[in-house]
Amino acid sequence: MTETVRWFGGARWRGLRRQARRIDAATPAGRDRAVDALRAFAILGVVLGHWLVTALVADGGTLRAASPLDPMPWLAPVSWMFQTLAVFFLVGGHVATKSLESARAKGMGYGKWLGARLSRLFAPVAAVLVLWAVAAGGLLLTGAEFTTVHTLVKLALSPLWFLVVFAALTAATPLLTRVTPLWPLAVVLYVDLFRFGLGGPDALGWVNLAAGWLVPYTLGAAWTRGELEGPRAGWVLLAGGVSATAGLVVFAGYPASMVGVPGAGVSNLNPPTLAAVTFGVAQCGAALLLRGPLRRGMRRPVLWAGVAVANLSAMTIFLWHQTAMMATTATGLLVGRLPGLHTRPDNLTWVAARLAWLPVFAVVLALCWMAFRSREQGGTGRRSRVIRSHSGAAKLPTGGPRVDA
Repeated sequence: MTETVRWFGGARWRGLRRQARRIDAATPAGRDRAVDALRAFAILGVVLGHWLVTALVADGGTLRAASPLDPMPWLAPVSWMFQTLAVFFLVGGHVATKSLESARAKGMGYGKWLGARLSRLFAPVAAVLVLWAVAAGGLLLTGAEFTTVHTLVKLALSPLWFLVVFAALTAATPLLTRVTPLWPLAVVLYVDLFRFGLGGPDALGWVNLAAGWLVPYTLGAAWTRGELEGPRAGWVLLAGGVSATAGLVVFAGYPASMVGVPGAGVSNLNPPTLAAVTFGVAQCGAALLLRGPLRRGMRRPVLWAGVAVANLSAMTIFLWHQTAMMATTATGLLVGRLPGLHTRPDNLTWVAARLAWLPVFAVVLALCWMAFRSREQGGTGRRSRVIRSHSGAAKLPTGGPRVDA
């Protein structure tokens, strides 16, 4: 029996390796695989970060959002590892400006270029909105408390703020191709100075929602212009970002957590503060330094195959990961209050239990991916440039988004 299991396991592994080699062979030779690896890393960071620091606590018949970072602030370094949005904006700025250059060279107008990019960005959104509109209505009609429904819908749709900001920056790409990152960084600095130092209105901080993410986006444009080649630029950004962030946290009183904490007076992320932006600059520096090792690592067919498939469904994964966590939580309530799923996140026992739930969240997310990936991969009717379809190539969906353009 053991030998039979080993034989089937070995056969399956050999099949996966063959498929990975086909994907490797189907990838255009000139493609910068490090870009796709950084995008996949950024998406993975956001997903794991939300799964680790977002809790739904069962309080009688009500579900309330909570975070382990509130009772255990010494866990703030977790947010440093998994708050990776700056890397996504860095890659997004690089890809968009490079794509715009290519479109102009082919004689494609701005309207057609923007329409193609935004349709790929928003194609998977409709399914999320429809499902949660139906779910929210059904919960309210069956007597669920409004607080519970509001919490669930807010968490499920929270990724949409990112799409709105990203879409706005994408639309402004022709104006941003030559903008230095120092300009939006200066805007963030003066907004925070007026807001925190001079007692200005909190609403002013929302200016940073555009200016803050414009910093890594314009760094991506500088990458396209060839201004960030070589390790020196990466080291300057990493060292400068780390030093500035440490100084702001230690001496200026900014929160150590790089994500929002329920009940906290100030959130570094909502809207972005100067500390969040300088932290993002450090992340961008680290990402630039990783380009060489990632390019070498992506030569391995198995590693590249995983990154390529993740990129083909990046938006689906991003949009549905919160739903996967909440579906697991709601289903678990049928059994009772389960540790790490419905209990208060106030000790290390909860952390250990939550880590054990991560594979379950991943399985449910995979089910969501299987159900809704066609919305993303069929959104434009154009072939993906991550993997080129040809005779003998991997049998992957080819109607999906060109994630590099």
